[in-house]
Amino acid sequence: MKNKWIWGERVGFLCLFLTILSLTITITINFRPLYLWDINQLHLLDYVAMDRATLVKNFGQLMSYLNNPFNQTLTLADFPVSASGAFHFYEVKRLFLLCYGVLFVTIIPSIYFIFRLMKTNRLWRLIRPFEWGMMIPILFAGVMALGFDQFFVAFHKLFFNNNDWLFDPVTDPIINVLPEEFFMHCFILFFVLLELFFFVGIVVGKRSLKKL
Repeated sequence: MKNKWIWGERVGFLCLFLTILSLTITITINFRPLYLWDINQLHLLDYVAMDRATLVKNFGQLMSYLNNPFNQTLTLADFPVSASGAFHFYEVKRLFLLCYGVLFVTIIPSIYFIFRLMKTNRLWRLIRPFEWGMMIPILFAGVMALGFDQFFVAFHKLFFNNNDWLFDPVTDPIINVLPEEFFMHCFILFFVLLELFFFVGIVVGKRSLKKL
């Protein structure tokens, strides 16, 4: 019985970590206010001959393509898209859908696992794994701080087996309004949210421990 609970707990923690990771990614990539803020912060309108509303509309079309599994064709009203550019966005779309799939598969087991910990007064078991979890974003944030360019390149080499992510501004001018700084802000948001989720788990675990 004890071994069964140990393995059940390991699977529960695996599901919980996958849920937290995929949920954090989902929130980050769909956090529209960040891009709206960066339009002004990064002066993106200086790089395109269009107004803010038109740029936002095209960004919405891109996100709709990336998020919708039934939308198989990338069409932007005011930006041409090359074959290589379209293929890269297709690969990004697959990663988006993979993330949503992981979240969909793991969220129910994770909720069940949390309720099981609550029922057995074992929420304190969250403390140590989540403390270790908090170290991971700090480590990556440190690497990113040393040189985001290198981090950005390494990230793409890890997830893509081609160079289609190296957009040519002439054939894919959309890259002018998706600068590296915007993605840096996305990574910062991701790490902050991830730390927040782990921190909340630690607080909940410590409060549970005090009640024992």
